Amino acid sequence: MISPVASNLRQRASALQRRIGLADATDERVLRAALTLVEQAIAQPMLIGSKQAIFAEAQRFGLTIDHLDILDPIAHVQHEVFAQELYQQLQKKGITIEDARTLVTDPLYCSGMLLKHGVVSACVSGSLSTTANVVRAGLRTVGLQQGISVVSSQFLMIRESHLYAFADCAVVPQPTASQLADIAIASAQYYRKLSGNIPHVALLSFATRGSAEHVDVDKVREALAIVRQKEPLLHIDGELQFDAAFVPSIAERKAPDSSVAGQANVFVFPDLDAGNIAYKIAERWGGAEAIGPVIQGLAHPYLDLSRGCSVDDIVTTAAIGALMTV
Repeated sequence: MISPVASNLRQRASALQRRIGLADATDERVLRAALTLVEQAIAQPMLIGSKQAIFAEAQRFGLTIDHLDILDPIAHVQHEVFAQELYQQLQKKGITIEDARTLVTDPLYCSGMLLKHGVVSACVSGSLSTTANVVRAGLRTVGLQQGISVVSSQFLMIRESHLYAFADCAVVPQPTASQLADIAIASAQYYRKLSGNIPHVALLSFATRGSAEHVDVDKVREALAIVRQKEPLLHIDGELQFDAAFVPSIAERKAPDSSVAGQANVFVFPDLDAGNIAYKIAERWGGAEAIGPVIQGLAHPYLDLSRGCSVDDIVTTAAIGALMTV
């Protein structure tokens, strides 16, 4: 059973009918997810990879996929166009034209070029590919979002039918103050798109409003100043401990003048250790449902999956990709 929040994401995506590129298309889970996307009219999947290998995998598991859209990177009509374009983008990094021609036969790179050219609206991969390879392909093809300096991630955390965001829990180990600011901005942007709610962003720390002095606290304060300069209308505050950010009664004591404390729905952690540990405790011990990681900061929705993902995870992530285009 999927949660009401995940069901809502799928229903909202259904109204958009976006084409979603699925790059790890030789995975049984991806094939079943593609069939679900069609059967439930959530989105229009495009399987990206060797047709021979995809059909062989489908036959192996007794799946009928003749009606699905399949694109073979090697046989794609724009193969050389993509290769020349990728070469122009990467030649300063030592990539040759032959390297580029090889790269665009990789479903991760081909799907990124299809996304950049608008053939698909979002891409989903990672059930077979590592996060590092997914992020690298996304950076090399679609590039960074304007005004954002770093690729990061958020997990959508569902608790008692409420939707929260935890960031960054999967990508940036030790963000600088500037990177932390961009993580906060990107997290707020996508939380608004995915939830439909106004983001209230808490920059988390082990201190609340001057209760401790340390270089790590200084980084959070600097990040807050950067965000307020770049996005003055964003509801954001810090440094806040988690209890002050989340519990209204504690917020009244620790940060009574804060417009975010006690009502935060986007939680930005100071580093990857804190974020990754926190989301897993919330999920495994606290009983929250975690969806993600949702890759953010790229110019177009190029999304990653855990390699332990389920078919439902892939379907919901495809719906998230569709909603990120709004």
